[in-house]
Amino acid sequence: MTTRNPKKTGFFAGKKRNRTLKTQLLWWLIPTLVLVMMGALWLSNHQLRNQVDIAYDRSLAGALRAIDHNISTASGGLAMEQPYLMLEFFELTANGSVFYRVATEDGLAEIGHPGLPLPEQPLESGEPRFFYATYQGAPVRVAALARPMDPPLYANKGGRVIVQVAEGLEGRQAFMHQVLLRSVERDLAVILISVLVIILGVFMALRPLVRLRQEVEGRSGDDLSPVSASEMPGEVLPLVSAVNLHMARFAAQARVQSQFLDDASHQLRTPLSVLRTQTAYALRETDPQEVRTALLAMQEGLDRAVRTTNQMLALARAKDASVAEGGFTAEPVDLVELADAVIRSLLPAARARQLDIGLEAESRPVCVSGAEWLLREAITNLVDNAIRYARPAGEVTVTVHVEGGQARLAVEDDGPGMSSDDIARACVRFRRGAAGKNTSGAGLGLAIVGTIAGILGATLVLENRTPLPGLRAALVFSLAPARNRDPDAAPRHEIARN
Repeated sequence: MTTRNPKKTGFFAGKKRNRTLKTQLLWWLIPTLVLVMMGALWLSNHQLRNQVDIAYDRSLAGALRAIDHNISTASGGLAMEQPYLMLEFFELTANGSVFYRVATEDGLAEIGHPGLPLPEQPLESGEPRFFYATYQGAPVRVAALARPMDPPLYANKGGRVIVQVAEGLEGRQAFMHQVLLRSVERDLAVILISVLVIILGVFMALRPLVRLRQEVEGRSGDDLSPVSASEMPGEVLPLVSAVNLHMARFAAQARVQSQFLDDASHQLRTPLSVLRTQTAYALRETDPQEVRTALLAMQEGLDRAVRTTNQMLALARAKDASVAEGGFTAEPVDLVELADAVIRSLLPAARARQLDIGLEAESRPVCVSGAEWLLREAITNLVDNAIRYARPAGEVTVTVHVEGGQARLAVEDDGPGMSSDDIARACVRFRRGAAGKNTSGAGLGLAIVGTIAGILGATLVLENRTPLPGLRAALVFSLAPARNRDPDAAPRHEIARN
């Protein structure tokens, strides 16, 4: 029989809670500070112990020298004058048990406390040695000094005398514990104050982030204005700039979407209402000829609605190409090859109007930097407009050539042309000039071309042909790399007046 591990269910199942910046800073700073301060506390206590040893050893050294000055071998033996008086005075200053020993190096002559331990290493003449040892079952601090005997004893010519003074550690340890306790209390107070200062500093330093969060959370859903960067620390300014940039992109996309919805509701409501009326009329009629007439009118209305919808989608897509993240990927595009492909795709429409449509281009490729689908949409709209406005059985000519560091793609027709006022306002959405009053269309063709020209850094040039009738619409590209432009900026086009 096997058992399965119970799985977590609910809202918090498998959800890892992210640490806040405040928590991460405190988790890094406070333990590090405590470890550093504890290390400093240990080091200061070690140094304090050494300083206490040095201070107490000075007293030992003084007693050692005093005993040494009162040692005499002039009588032929080892003698010491007034040792007890000096030791009593030393005991008063040491506040502990005091022991002494004066002996020859060979141990044949000895005065004082026998068996007082010597250091492990041999003593050097004239240099006192201080060390810890155990005497009579108690810890002591010993000072030892060796020097040549002067005069030497007759039996120990050239020998040395060893002087030792030992002090019990009761008073020294009590004093050291008291000083260490005060030092620890002081250091712990410093650690506590430092921790409190760090916590307060972290909270104060992160207050701008709290204000930033409160400002963003308190905004309405449609408020996409830039976030204020005043009183923000330098490290937060890149974040605020990134948030403002993202909000600007979102606002631009929202404007494109809102504009598309407004255009769709404005332009499609009437055709759909007409189609509904025509459908109701066809359903009421019993005469097949009247029903056919209604169906043909419905088909024409559907064609206009489909064309209008496609053009609005193309305009929205063109604007969205530059406001989207990263814009579009620029690539070399051959205008000659692209113009030839567009003409071939529109041949059925040209033949329906018995138009003579052709391409005049250089034999070599004419490449510009841009996006192929954007250029195709712009050229398609220019050629489609020329087909619509050319006179029946007329001509439409597409030319591609390079001149003066610029690539130029022009579309010419032999229609009625445009007035100066219509050319000046050619890129306004849903506006149709005087020549287009009697033709089908939504007034979006040149608006799409102007928007794409602005995105690609090109220039749209509109001019009436002279002395021949008709309009020449040209896209002029600089052969330098194009840059993304603001889609909401006014489209670049020039007016060539006759």
